[in-house]
Amino acid sequence: MASNQDQQSPKSHRFDLIILGASGFTGKYVVKEALKFLNNPSSPLKSIALAGRNPTKLTQTLQWAARPNPRPSLPILTADTADPSSLRALCAQTSLILNCVGPFRLHGEPVVAACADTGCDYLDICGEPEFMERMEANYHDRAVETGSLVVSACGFDSVPAELGFMFNSRQWVNPAVPNRVEAFVSLESERRIVGNFATYESAILGIANAHKLQELRRSRPRRAKPVVPGPPPSKGETIENQKKLGLWAVKLPSADSIVVRRTLSVLTENPHGLPGLNEHAEMIEKREAFWSSVKPAHFGVKIGSKSLLGIFRIITVGIFIGLFGSFNLGRRLLLNFPSVFSLGWFREKGPSEEEVKSASFKMWFVGHGFSNESLASQRNTKPDTEIVTRVMGPEVGYLTTSIILIQCALVLLSRRNDLPKGGAYPPGIIFGPTDLQERLQQNGISFDIISKSSISS
Repeated sequence: MASNQDQQSPKSHRFDLIILGASGFTGKYVVKEALKFLNNPSSPLKSIALAGRNPTKLTQTLQWAARPNPRPSLPILTADTADPSSLRALCAQTSLILNCVGPFRLHGEPVVAACADTGCDYLDICGEPEFMERMEANYHDRAVETGSLVVSACGFDSVPAELGFMFNSRQWVNPAVPNRVEAFVSLESERRIVGNFATYESAILGIANAHKLQELRRSRPRRAKPVVPGPPPSKGETIENQKKLGLWAVKLPSADSIVVRRTLSVLTENPHGLPGLNEHAEMIEKREAFWSSVKPAHFGVKIGSKSLLGIFRIITVGIFIGLFGSFNLGRRLLLNFPSVFSLGWFREKGPSEEEVKSASFKMWFVGHGFSNESLASQRNTKPDTEIVTRVMGPEVGYLTTSIILIQCALVLLSRRNDLPKGGAYPPGIIFGPTDLQERLQQNGISFDIISKSSISS
């Protein structure tokens, strides 16, 4: 096994990063995004390889991703998640694996195991809570030992939620404090919204294996919970009309709220954040200042629609997946007829390039809290302040996810000494104090303050 010093040295590896699963629906967009930064004078990315089971498909992906330019001469490596030796061979040639092979519940663990065992860093675009928590339980200690940084959810799940929550939280300047922040996700398109089939498949498998997540949590020590000023928020209405945002909304059982809570838990245990491998004094000061400005709050996510009919459509699809996903025949029906049971939102071939280009998202963060922390401790008190912020960007499953994954990779490659030596963590606690938000803003994902106002009781 390579020493930690070798593991951190760019000269000790043939490639800066390897994209695994590059010929998949999302993988090809990740390749396209990576090529923008390859051999760019301001980029640390000087060498890339593509990896997967089918070299022919990988070559076709590279040709597609490079157009209208000629296909660059990038190495094509054969690897299979069912073949651990092939994954270890990848890890021996790079300091960073970008894993795009989903569903991660089925294909992800061998990749994490290989990285954790060899000291190779690992990023993925997973949005599956059970997988993420199981990887932390099984591989965190080994990853700390070998110097492997394992970070899941480095796509639309769940970086906009993580950075968006922090962005809203940091607007609460002392003595003001937040009590709760709710995110409202609005997916928009000039054509029609068509989702990634792997996302649909992951949701179905999540329902089928929900008991495993509960078993895992019961088997592990309880994590620290942050102290949030004021009373816990009420559950609220099932369907909510957010008139200020022009949205109807319903609770979204996504990974985002779970990932944000994991970050807040790690922050509660480490109030100054996680120390870097070899941080210089200026970065230590910046990291500690950043985390001192992030205030904990209750967090939840809802999906929004401009029409009440759209909300009923969302609820109907949720009922189909919830009911049919709990037994074998139902799962087969859901997977064999995705367009029928998702009411046209998912299809096996995925969206067309035109449908991807025409889509976008807005994620509103509505924070309620107190103008003075002393008010939060008073009996029967209610929040008197509202702060609304927004994260906005292109289509979520392919474009935004690829932008985020590549920017996370560039931060990791350029700032490795400022990041923790190793371990399995959510993205917020790793990338929060870095320049990731600024990088995303430079690449089409905006962060805006919408309003700050008083709430009449």
